[in-house]
Amino acid sequence: MTIRSSRTLGAAVALGTSAALLAACSSESTSDSPTETTTAAAQSNSAATPRIATSYDGGVLILDAKTLETVEDISGIDGFTRLNPAGDGRHVFVSGSGAFTALDAGTWTEGSEYYTSTPALTDVKFDATTPGHVVRHDGKTVLFDDGTGNVDVFESAALLEGSKPDSERYTTPEAHHGVAVELSDGSLLTTIGNEDERTGIVVLDADRKEIVRNEECPGVHGEAVAANETVVVGCEDGLLIYRDGAITKVQSPDAYGRIGNQAGDEDSPVLLGDYKVDPDAELERPTRVSLTDTVSGELTLVDLGTSYTFRSLGRGPAGEAIVLGTDGALHVIDVNTKAVTKTIPVVDAWEEPMKWQEPRPALFVQDGTAYVSEPATNEIHAVDLATGTVAVTGQLDHTPNELTGVTG
Repeated sequence: MTIRSSRTLGAAVALGTSAALLAACSSESTSDSPTETTTAAAQSNSAATPRIATSYDGGVLILDAKTLETVEDISGIDGFTRLNPAGDGRHVFVSGSGAFTALDAGTWTEGSEYYTSTPALTDVKFDATTPGHVVRHDGKTVLFDDGTGNVDVFESAALLEGSKPDSERYTTPEAHHGVAVELSDGSLLTTIGNEDERTGIVVLDADRKEIVRNEECPGVHGEAVAANETVVVGCEDGLLIYRDGAITKVQSPDAYGRIGNQAGDEDSPVLLGDYKVDPDAELERPTRVSLTDTVSGELTLVDLGTSYTFRSLGRGPAGEAIVLGTDGALHVIDVNTKAVTKTIPVVDAWEEPMKWQEPRPALFVQDGTAYVSEPATNEIHAVDLATGTVAVTGQLDHTPNELTGVTG
């Protein structure tokens, strides 16, 4: 089934113009909800309305997650942008042009009431020289500015108030491409590095005094949270695992075995990661992924028989590992048996482009559905993971790149 959008609702929306756009929204029933980003009218619905966001060169498309029809085309965004859910079920952070900017996807829940409105960029911005990772955990959102080492931590739900949330700022000793996570006890885990090298992690208590550190993690990159609030970061020779005040190193089976991108499930002790073994490759196209038991420290490599990219990793509703291969299929792995249990054809075979910013098929999993973009055809596909079938395909007016979503 293919649904082709016959209209594009937005035009040339630049940063900071969300109030005018939202005010133009009309609906059959309205709410003067205090949690709206602006004073726009909102439509009442019988259930939550999840939405998908995909970036393109010059803007962001917001889609209905069930029909994949285009709800809004937010254009006029200059430069390469990255997308991340903000953590409140309604907003997406657009990283680019010197700031993390909140994009209102126009869908939210208040108690037992459900609302939608016209999506738009908001005036809520966190200035950043080089906006990088966005991490959500335990009701907190953490933003990391690679250009300054500034880390901003705030309550995710505070975004629903419609103004910039109050945040706590910590600045790493030296700026670097890094990441940070705040845990439930208020402690903060951050990477250690500078513009020349990244070496490990440090954990600070709620007063930002050091608890523990480990600098045996060359090229530290990425993060994920596993069961029992276990935080894992990748190294060029394995992983670092932080749990209960201690850091454990898991060594790769190869001298150079880089795990730079991870996908965790906070109900599963097993972490999915990529796995690269050639330090000199201009672009390595690996065929093996790593599964690491964060309790035992056992690292298992699973050969998929096809390559994949950093936008290919996801987790299913039961904790299963999901990898989008360049063969065009989703490979579903049982993290307990370490076996591929299902292969679901979705898109045509493709090859990873040389530059990481260039569009390639991307995977995003939400509420039992795997969303897969197909830049070659300007399409997005929704895969029902329970049945292993493509439930719906949406035609886009632009070539998709980054892919994320909100639950509403």
